Amino acid sequence: MKKKLILIFFFLNLFNYSYGSTEIEIINNFKKINNISFDFEQNINDKTEKGNCIIQYPSKMYCNYDNLKKKVVVSNGTSLVIKNRLGKEYFLYPLKETPLELILNQKLLINKFNKLKAKLINEMYYNFNIENNGNKINIFFDKNSYDLIGWQTEDIYQNLVITYIYNIKKNKNIDEKLFNLPKQH
Repeated sequence: MKKKLILIFFFLNLFNYSYGSTEIEIINNFKKINNISFDFEQNINDKTEKGNCIIQYPSKMYCNYDNLKKKVVVSNGTSLVIKNRLGKEYFLYPLKETPLELILNQKLLINKFNKLKAKLINEMYYNFNIENNGNKINIFFDKNSYDLIGWQTEDIYQNLVITYIYNIKKNKNIDEKLFNLPKQH
């Protein structure tokens, strides 16, 4: 009887380890990121934009869009600015009111990942569906490397925004001045 209990205990522990091993790998990989730079392709209403971004945790971001208006998106940790460098358009938002608040909050994401089961999508990537303060985001990680590969949100106009990231570089030296909000002209 004692051997059967030990055997059952062993298999239960084995099951618990395998059940959470994917989430543990994703979390451990994600915790190692102080900053991440990447190229991106973003799709909104069948319109594709490309560019490059730097995210520095906690809550800072600088993105250049390779489009006609040369859009720049900057977060200094509390506010988010969207500015067209070739025009006069300038939009300022509190970061906490945007879905980007979620992707820029590493501690919140890790806390949420600890409570969720990753879903395997198309045998290619893992997905977490996260909601916080009315903001929602689907975050995707590569199945093999556990690297962040993109996210899906809704913008302020309820448009579906799908962002795919590639050419990822982690923990590079970054000039902090990048995260200064651009001035309105």
